[in-house]
Amino acid sequence: MKNHHRLLLSLGLGAAAGLACHGFADHAGLQVFNRYLLEPVGQIFLRLIFMIVVPMVMSGLMLGVYQLSSHHGLARVAQRTLLFTLIASSASVVIGVSLVNLLQPGTGLDISQLIGDDAGVHKIRQHVAQAKPVVQSLLEIIPKNPFNSAVQALDGEMLSLMFFSLAFGAALAAANGSKPSRWLELLEETYAASLRIVDAAMQFAPWAVFALVFQSTFKFGYPILFSLGFYVLVVVAGLLLQQGLVYSAMLRLFRGIAPWPFFRQCRDVYLYAFATASSNATLPRSLELAERELKLSPEVSRFVLTIGSTANQNGTALFEGITVLFLAQVYGVDLSLAQQVQVVLMAILAGIGTAGVPGGSLPLIMILTQQVGIPAEGMGLILGVDRFLDMCRTTLNVSGDLVIAALVDQPRQNPN
Repeated sequence: MKNHHRLLLSLGLGAAAGLACHGFADHAGLQVFNRYLLEPVGQIFLRLIFMIVVPMVMSGLMLGVYQLSSHHGLARVAQRTLLFTLIASSASVVIGVSLVNLLQPGTGLDISQLIGDDAGVHKIRQHVAQAKPVVQSLLEIIPKNPFNSAVQALDGEMLSLMFFSLAFGAALAAANGSKPSRWLELLEETYAASLRIVDAAMQFAPWAVFALVFQSTFKFGYPILFSLGFYVLVVVAGLLLQQGLVYSAMLRLFRGIAPWPFFRQCRDVYLYAFATASSNATLPRSLELAERELKLSPEVSRFVLTIGSTANQNGTALFEGITVLFLAQVYGVDLSLAQQVQVVLMAILAGIGTAGVPGGSLPLIMILTQQVGIPAEGMGLILGVDRFLDMCRTTLNVSGDLVIAALVDQPRQNPN
């Protein structure tokens, strides 16, 4: 059985088993089984991937910048990456605003029955209270201590680590030129070793996928999904439109690539992104696929994918915009079109630097809702379904990174 078939089977079995056991969530035996067996299985897999993200990002970016400076030119790649990211992000803004205004998913909900005193809301409030001013956040992209940024990379300091890696790689290229470099050999060996660890971890993936999906469905079940089904459908519809129309059109127009064969080649990565709900956890597999399957230039794919995993958050921006406007409808907050566009543009900006971990965008949504007068308790509405939507939007984020990497790369091979 092929690996993506095993992953699909694991997803289906995990969801079915979790829903079947949801009605017995108070059973002591099931709680012990979930806590001491399935939860560790899922966490072991995530930790194996997370532990390799920092060395892979640093070595990949430094190698990419070094090689681009020597051969392809960093400025051209950076400009094309920014251009295609802005095109995709603008499309997600239009799709999100249009769907919420057209379908009105937040009207008709009885909010008093859906919101409770959820501890998750309190936790998000604590994160919001620690939020930094915009100017300070921009300044802190330049790290005082890159080693500290590496330690905190998975907790929101990934942009600082990327900035250091880019600067160091460019300086390394300027200092060495075309001369052989021990640093270059070390970076190449680090990157190759990281790929070997990823390959080993992926053998464990089907079991981890079953465990992760089981935990979500076992905990939340389907009642709240029924209550918020319309909202979920609107978000998923927006993500599908972005994937099926926008990304397909970009591949066709700018590179002449047949979109569906391209998407089929990326299906394993999509499944990893969907199962883990983490761009950071999926990044090593994306880098591997870009070089081995899509045949993209390593120096281009390493640069675009590592930057894109933080800065190209089309799915997250679309989700945040729809969620804020949805909660505004629920609470009867009347936002003008200009205010709605402003909210979504802020969501795109807020998505830059979001920690690539499950639920990393929730504090940002609360910040946005507070700015337009929506009660913070509204977060209790979406917590029950956020895991599923997180899986969906992460998949779109990862797909967008691969699409932009293919667009930025020089024409080499059509995956048709």
